[in-house]
Amino acid sequence: MSTESILKDTSIAFLESYLNNASPTGYESEGQKLWMNYLKPYVDTFITDTYGTAVGVINPDAPFKVVIEGHADEISWYVNYITDDGLLYVIRNGGSDHQIAPSKRVHIHTKKGIVKGVFGWPAIHTRLRDKEEAPKISNIFIDLGCETKEQVLEMGVHVGCVITYPDEFMILNENKFVCRAIDNRMGGFMIAEVARLLKENNKTLPFGLYIVNSVQEEIGLRGAEMIAQTIKPNVAIVTDVCHDTTTPMIDKKVEGDLKMGKGPVIAYAPAVQNKLRDLIVDTAEENKIPFQRHATSRATGTDTDAFAYSNGGVASALISLPLRYMHTTVEMVHREDVENVIQLIYESLLKIENNETFSYFNNN
Repeated sequence: MSTESILKDTSIAFLESYLNNASPTGYESEGQKLWMNYLKPYVDTFITDTYGTAVGVINPDAPFKVVIEGHADEISWYVNYITDDGLLYVIRNGGSDHQIAPSKRVHIHTKKGIVKGVFGWPAIHTRLRDKEEAPKISNIFIDLGCETKEQVLEMGVHVGCVITYPDEFMILNENKFVCRAIDNRMGGFMIAEVARLLKENNKTLPFGLYIVNSVQEEIGLRGAEMIAQTIKPNVAIVTDVCHDTTTPMIDKKVEGDLKMGKGPVIAYAPAVQNKLRDLIVDTAEENKIPFQRHATSRATGTDTDAFAYSNGGVASALISLPLRYMHTTVEMVHREDVENVIQLIYESLLKIENNETFSYFNNN
């Protein structure tokens, strides 16, 4: 299967709408509805849970269960304090980067709808008089154009409202996808494309396939932790993003040597089951899919960990997408890597045998 044929115009149109939609941690449901609507023609049924994780299921009656997974949530802010002058101070919802906040436009999500605002910042002229202060949680603030706290409250904004950036999808130099929340709605997109390819290529799997779009990864892998108990899978292949380490100010000796455009990244970590990872590596080599390797030390920091250590142990692996500028509004990935991750997951599924235990202690 040529990667040139993987992403259709309809795929890109869905990706754009899905990335542009806001799905902050804890408030993912509108994005999940978009995702489920796209996935609907390619699956037999859906599972959803109390906190909003969505799962498309193929062969729901099969006893052997394989998960492919991404996470749906994006980093954001909470309104934490409103001053008498109508300014908002914030706390993180996930790993939001305080250094990129000044001068960013924001959307505050209220029951009355979106309220627009900006992260204000003192002018350069006033900062040069003394030692410059760097942006930090205690000094970044949002201005809604209000003059009093009462005006803020009248707009429907209160402590606990969630805040996102409105930055939208674009393509740079024909093959670089740029947006906020590529971490990790691109994962949800890629697993949906795997389901589409299985349907369009008339592939019949001998096991149940659970296409999982988990919530609340950014605050501790919580959605995956919950849905793993519900599904009780036998195997889980997780996809998330990792760092392109070729950009300035990143130390390859610490972060590894990874570059977008050079292929999917296969993880090495205690949570990664060795035989499942070997199957994925063999699949890449047999199908001439370029790939890179990354050692993640004691934890992957992704939903792989949640699946691996659930239900007495689930054979799990991680296939990552190299990304530049993680947790900014200009996250960037290479189209060819996106296509190759899709192909690698697709081909790996076709290689997994029904009732495969991946045991280290027998030949099965």
